Amino acid sequence: MSPPLVSVLLPAYNAAPYLAAALDSILYQDHRRLEVIAIDDGSTDDTLAILESYRKADSRIRIVSRENRGLIATLNEGLALAGGDLVARMDADDIAYRSRLSRQVTLFALQPELAICGTGADTLIRNRLLPGTPHPIYRSGSLRALSKFFTLFLHSTVVYNRRVIPQDMLFYDGRYVHAEDFDLFRRIAERHPAAMIVESQLAYRQHEESVTARHRQRMRQTHLEIVGENLAAEALAPNPDVLRGIGDEVTVETVRGTAEFLLALDEGIAALPERERPSYEVGALNLFYFLYQMIGDEGRPALTHEFLARTSKWGVIRRRERYGLRTAAAAPRLSLLSIAAAKQIDAVEWYMKSKPAAAALQTG
Repeated sequence: MSPPLVSVLLPAYNAAPYLAAALDSILYQDHRRLEVIAIDDGSTDDTLAILESYRKADSRIRIVSRENRGLIATLNEGLALAGGDLVARMDADDIAYRSRLSRQVTLFALQPELAICGTGADTLIRNRLLPGTPHPIYRSGSLRALSKFFTLFLHSTVVYNRRVIPQDMLFYDGRYVHAEDFDLFRRIAERHPAAMIVESQLAYRQHEESVTARHRQRMRQTHLEIVGENLAAEALAPNPDVLRGIGDEVTVETVRGTAEFLLALDEGIAALPERERPSYEVGALNLFYFLYQMIGDEGRPALTHEFLARTSKWGVIRRRERYGLRTAAAAPRLSLLSIAAAKQIDAVEWYMKSKPAAAALQTG
């Protein structure tokens, strides 16, 4: 029996600085039976020229080049063109490790009912690689429950199984711009089995021109909109509009409303059956951290202090952050200085834990 064809969906927009590394990492996978659907979404740099040079050397690459239509339209176009039963996502600025596709193909063979599979990932910043640290909940928690609270997988690690996912489900919804993956994953996980390979199989590149960096605010708004919809459908959210409100503007009023929302959510989760509760608790904690980070990014420690005081969740943030925020109401300038010092310590600790990317990628 021949190995399954994997269609690798690779959208590219002004990706010239990183595209060659991404293509090399796919073309040299140890799973060889693949096709690359590369869609140049109206690039103005050398993206198309790079794609064409690779196509001359490898007939497995198929190129579509046309005017810019945006990521969601490009992804849906790629899904329509893909010929494989398995469809893998890949971003033009990431690097897949050599065993990535073979690991995922093997898992689908072992679990034919599986609809979607993601993997762990390391983070690549310039020439430094920060190893990923997967949460243990992926080994035993309910991915269906977790999919209500956050994007289950890093998008460029995902493989879809079209033998399981209905055609009318496998599409990216244009209503959820910059969180289209979150929406699709929750819809799939609601009805079909999902799985996570916790070991890192990809290096996720962070840089200033990435979609995440350029559209953070809109991404957060859409993310909170989806969470609100999910929790309302589960009868766990008394007023999902609260999340939309803080997504639009972080104020004293929206912070207080969000804190009350989280307290009500905790009460709802406490009433769930014991077997379901742990996954929902992890999801709710993730939502708390998401909101905590978003409020903190406003640079107004008094708002973060208000959020923590009303949720009574001082104990789930780091000690060094607690020291800085305890003074926020009485001495905001001192609080800002303390928070800045904590960030400097974080940066030093991150640097000490990271290692040269080149060596790590060769062994990945």
